[in-house]
Amino acid sequence: MINRVLSKPRKIRVSIGTATVLGVEFVKLECAPRTAYLQTYYNGRCMANCRFCAQARNSNAKIDRIARGLYLPYNTDLVVERLNKAMDNGIFKRICIQTIIYDGMLNDLFWLVGNLDGKISVSLPPQRREILEELKDEGVDKIVIPLDGVTEEIFDEIKGKKAGSPYRWEKHWSGLKKAVEVFGKGNVGTHLIVGLGETQEEFAIIIQKLHDLGIYSALFAYTPIPETNLNKEAPTLGFYRKIQLIHYLISEDISNYNRMEFEDGGIAEFGIEREFLEEIINSGEPFTTKGCPDCNRPFATERVNLPYNFPRKPDKNELKKIMNELNE
Repeated sequence: MINRVLSKPRKIRVSIGTATVLGVEFVKLECAPRTAYLQTYYNGRCMANCRFCAQARNSNAKIDRIARGLYLPYNTDLVVERLNKAMDNGIFKRICIQTIIYDGMLNDLFWLVGNLDGKISVSLPPQRREILEELKDEGVDKIVIPLDGVTEEIFDEIKGKKAGSPYRWEKHWSGLKKAVEVFGKGNVGTHLIVGLGETQEEFAIIIQKLHDLGIYSALFAYTPIPETNLNKEAPTLGFYRKIQLIHYLISEDISNYNRMEFEDGGIAEFGIEREFLEEIINSGEPFTTKGCPDCNRPFATERVNLPYNFPRKPDKNELKKIMNELNE
């Protein structure tokens, strides 16, 4: 293990929902987060250049956004003290630390991991085995390496070479596999963004591949952010709902890609009996937020009145709307 001499970061970014629960902001919450969402703080932009990201190197957007989520900087001591109390009292079930690339990021990350209590997930780019092993030794139990794009072409376009960013498709996959070797199956995840030009079949292929490797995936709707380097429309709810259903059926081993049928890239058959499918849809479970345990990410990529991922079980009226969206 590396003998690190760590310096405390002065600030840390905290999601507005988390900050409200901690009592440092006062915002009306439609649904409280079960996980505390943090991001390492840097007074500048990320060295990477993901085209969808407000914090990208060449973005002109405000740097306090992750998708629709507002992440403001706060004094580190204040956040750590209040968050550890909240964890001890069971107010939060997990801490999620997200990162951007800058000199000193690993210092800040390891300091936070060493000074926060409870279960910790870390989201970061691919790392050397020694870094992964050290994070595990320090108590991190879940690692997330975001792919974001579901095909090599889309990945390269939005966060790889064509985007002027350091990330490469092959390195992300090798990084995910290496993380599974260190943390074990079921303890490594990735993020997949819906609405970047992919088909539903391409989504099914990658979800199945990840699942077979023991890697869980979380779905995010593409969120247009002004002044970023990507100008697309958000996906339709009908398109998103079908991908949520594909994701749930594969992740829960209810169906698989080989049993599903597709026409022109769109899902035609989910590979299970219609009655059983309707039962699953009516449970509402496929449409709730997926990711690390206890992650509900309230309204991270959506407006309150237009949810892609529900931070709680959808009610009867919402389920009727979901059924209509699936039939679009």
